Amino acid sequence: MAGLASSSILSSISNFRTSWLVETHSGRTKPGKPLRRRNLNIKAEVNYVNAEEAKKLIAGEGYTILDVRDKSQYDRAHIKSCYHVPLFVENQDNDFGTIIKRTVHNNFAGLFFGLPFTKLNPDFVQSVKSQFSPQSKLLLVCQEGLRSSAAANNLDQAGFQTIACITSGLQTVKPGTFDSVGTTELQDAGKAGLITIQGKISAVLGTVLVCAYLFITFFPEQAEKLLQFAPTS
Repeated sequence: MAGLASSSILSSISNFRTSWLVETHSGRTKPGKPLRRRNLNIKAEVNYVNAEEAKKLIAGEGYTILDVRDKSQYDRAHIKSCYHVPLFVENQDNDFGTIIKRTVHNNFAGLFFGLPFTKLNPDFVQSVKSQFSPQSKLLLVCQEGLRSSAAANNLDQAGFQTIACITSGLQTVKPGTFDSVGTTELQDAGKAGLITIQGKISAVLGTVLVCAYLFITFFPEQAEKLLQFAPTS
């Protein structure tokens, strides 16, 4: 029996790395489930903050601002001394499907809202890695908060552990909160196209209609004479 026990122990030691050994009532052993090593990947938790909290992260904890908006919005207004790596870049592909989509986009969203026709930047993560180490503290900003969240997820998967985003983006930032560079305020950098002059057009048309109403009301005879000169169909 002692020899059988010794044999069982030696067998268990020799097979320790590959299987569990289960001893039966008869003294025999049989292999159990193989051992599997588990790799525990620690994921970063993105810190969502408002503009005032973001300023404290920059001043007190050494966070660096990374603007992930497209070039057009970045050029209109951006935080001074920030870095710029766009999550989306202008799509200039010339295959037939892309040309159709670009034409439709430019005649609607592009015309009215000034939005460029873009695609995901295939070099986004690599571009960030070339400028920052995974230990860097990054504050990601975009206009509405959606692109910065997507960018944070990509960088998290790439190994960056200390990431923060401004909730709802730069559109919620009050004037003067950050030192900015550009032709407009940070919260207005997403506005372009016909929508930016819609208010002015409405104001002009409204003024013309009010003046016409007052002219007809207070000077009916002159208004009637003017209408007589109007061409009739």
